[in-house]
Order: sequence, then structure tokens, then C-alpha cells
Amino acid sequence: MKEIELPDPYAIPYKGIYAVCNEDNTLAEIIEHSNCYGGAAWSRYHYSHSPLILNTRVLGNMNRFLVKTGREELNLVPSSAAAGIEAVEVKGSEVEITYAGLGGGGVGATRCRAMARGVISSSLTESGGGRAAKGTIVVPRRERVLIGIDDTDTKEEGATWCLTHNIAQSVDTLDSVYFSQSLVQLFPVSAKTQNCVSTVLEFGCVNEEAKKELLETVQAALEKYSVSSETGMVVLSSFEAKEAYGYSKLCRSDELTHDFAKQYAEENGVEVWMDGNGLIGALAAVAWFARPDESVIMDAEIL
Repeated sequence: MKEIELPDPYAIPYKGIYAVCNEDNTLAEIIEHSNCYGGAAWSRYHYSHSPLILNTRVLGNMNRFLVKTGREELNLVPSSAAAGIEAVEVKGSEVEITYAGLGGGGVGATRCRAMARGVISSSLTESGGGRAAKGTIVVPRRERVLIGIDDTDTKEEGATWCLTHNIAQSVDTLDSVYFSQSLVQLFPVSAKTQNCVSTVLEFGCVNEEAKKELLETVQAALEKYSVSSETGMVVLSSFEAKEAYGYSKLCRSDELTHDFAKQYAEENGVEVWMDGNGLIGALAAVAWFARPDESVIMDAEIL
């Protein structure tokens, strides 16, 4: 028999907790990167009853809670609503998130979340056993930055989805966290390499300086590693990416021109960083951030 040593047997630290806010701080998305899927699934069910939470979904090993900001006292009920988010309050460049829970849910609400990557500070009550517990963590306020990329490969070599994911992982920092990648199926045009798929990368940046560093680094990496002379890269800083919905629908149903794509980008606040023919697909991709299961289906609708 092998004897094991558990330094903290009743806590499982989250890998990361992040808060992405809209422009006027009325909405936020709390993104929790879990170390234990079973615990995350339990939290997702119980937290869905919290009055502040508008929508709950899972992406890989991340729970994503769309919330309205403010404070609502929780009515904790064992077995059915045993934990939740009580407050999400934006204070300057920081967001305070208050969790509450009963029993094991209280441990998750306090110690487990306080140890997550991205947490600046925390204040916790005692937890565990049959107690009710409460904890507040402070995380940086982030804005969503979406990078659409297409046409980094040729018929002889390359794969855009591989390159973009590898770049995104390499530039992931506490100031610019890499959240997701979606592969977006486009209308099969004549100029396609093979499958006619573009890519969007989703990041959460703490400020404009971090965003600038991120984008310059991604652009430099594309210029270094792309094997195509027609690479397109666009950037949209937006909570919901609604600016690109109409264009994306067109691009998934018909063949569009480079001039049309560029004009649409200019008129809708999308920055063009690399102006190759891949701009057409890159712009279509940004609308599908964090929706990789739907984005691969040609006739899927953006809700």
C-alpha cells in the first residue's frame, strides 16, 4: 500500500476565475476554469438558481455565468439551491464577486475559489461540515477581445486552427487570458484551401496596454509562421460581437468579396490588422466566439 499525503484534503483550487464586463458594467460574464468537472457541474446546477444569473453554460472545463451586476441575497436551500453568486460589483478596474454556500458548497464558495489564478485578494468565512459560508474574491475587470483569423495555410501545407491555437496558448498571460477558440464553417468558395474554415480566438484583457501587446504579438507570430501571402486578421473588442452577426450570416451562405468585407469592417468598428484575402473569413469568425459546437454547423443560427 502506498501512503499518500494531501496538503489540503478538503479544497480543490480552481485553475482560474475571470470577470469580463460590458462597456457600462451592467453585465458581466464570470468564467470559472475548473480543476474538478464533477464539482463544476454541481456548481453550475445550483448557481443557476441565483437571481443575478441570466444564463449558465459550459465550454470545455469552464463554467460561464452571464450575470447582471449588483447584489441579491440568496435563499440557500440544501440539495436544490445550496450555493450561488450573491454579488458581482464593479469597482474601477476590479470586480468583487461574492459567493455563498452550504456544507461542501460553502468550501467551493470560499477556499476553492480564493486559490484560483487571477484572484487579487479574498475575504472568507469558515466553511465545511454543516456550516453556511460566504466568500468574496477580487479579480481584475476585463474586456473581451476577439481575433478573427483566416488563410494561414496553402494547399501544400499548414492548418489555420492548429497555428492559431498554438499562438493563443503561447500569448496567454494574466493580463490577457486565452478563453476559447472556435472553428467557423464558411460557404465553400472556389478560393478555399480545403474545408473553408476560419477561426476566432477569445481573450479577456485587463487594459488597453495589455490588448495592444497581445495584438502586436499575435500579428508578429502570424507574419512569422503563416505559409500564405493572403492571411487575414481582424480584431473586435465587444462583449457580444453583435456588430459581426449580419456579415457572418452572409459569409456562411454566399461568396463575398474582399472589398465588401473591408467596407463592412470599417463601418462596424472592426479593426483590420492583416489585409489579405483571408479578411473575408476572419471577419465572419468573430461572431462565433465561445460557440465551437455551433460554429462548425453551416446552417446554425446566431441567437
